[in-house]
Amino acid sequence: MSVINRPAPAAVETDEVTVVVATRNRPDRLRETIPRHRAATIVVDNGSDQPLAVPGAEVVRLGENIGAAARNVGVERAGTPFVAFADDDSYWEPGALARAAEILRAHPRAALLTARVLIGPQGRLDPISAGMAEAPIGVPPGAAGPSVLGFLSCAVVVRRDAFRAAGGFQPRLFVYGEEALLAMDLAAAGHQLSYVSELVVRHFPEPAGRDTRARARRECRNRVLTALLRRPPAVAVRALAEAARSQPDALTDIARDLPWALRHRRRLPDAVESALRRLGQ
Repeated sequence: MSVINRPAPAAVETDEVTVVVATRNRPDRLRETIPRHRAATIVVDNGSDQPLAVPGAEVVRLGENIGAAARNVGVERAGTPFVAFADDDSYWEPGALARAAEILRAHPRAALLTARVLIGPQGRLDPISAGMAEAPIGVPPGAAGPSVLGFLSCAVVVRRDAFRAAGGFQPRLFVYGEEALLAMDLAAAGHQLSYVSELVVRHFPEPAGRDTRARARRECRNRVLTALLRRPPAVAVRALAEAARSQPDALTDIARDLPWALRHRRRLPDAVESALRRLGQ
């Protein structure tokens, strides 16, 4: 791992937040979004084929692609109490990072705030954000917003200490669906996770060229492993049965990691498990 450059960030609106961006082989898109970040920015290069040099950000180059765990590297390097995540195709709208810091200071139990996500040039509301706004598991007294037990990684600000204590993103899950386990573990530790609609993230995904079959297989594998790690046996069995029906190829991947998952199995508090059930999970 090596640090390539550490230029001063532009248009800083808060010194309490660091933006962490994990990227791989998308330098052109990254250079479009980096100038939009209004806080100190750390780019973690997930083993790109060519080294990155990104003006306006500190770049940490990893020797290999470690998936979502690259964000953990950025969090470790951050020197601020709060960390915002972004993808190389997303950015936080002006004022959002400073406001997130204010909200986290005012809500000491909050470990994670997830923003309203607007997709593409038209600013279409992400369906996940729409679902969160409906508050299916309620709004606890004094919370920053509706409770959530999931999030989009490109649209959260976390309390750095709570994130680190929870272990961050599990490297074994790599990518796709890695957020669920972290959300469960933060909630199990007694933290609040809240949807805050006044915080806005713009997201410009490019689906072209992605292997949707490989992604579906990985998502299925991670869903089952997460159930094995934290959920009651009946839930894990249902997840396995669904995998056998919809993604039978994923069973090989699951079998490979089954001993690890069972060794690290830990029951969630009843309140967290009950909330997951209300979400239909």
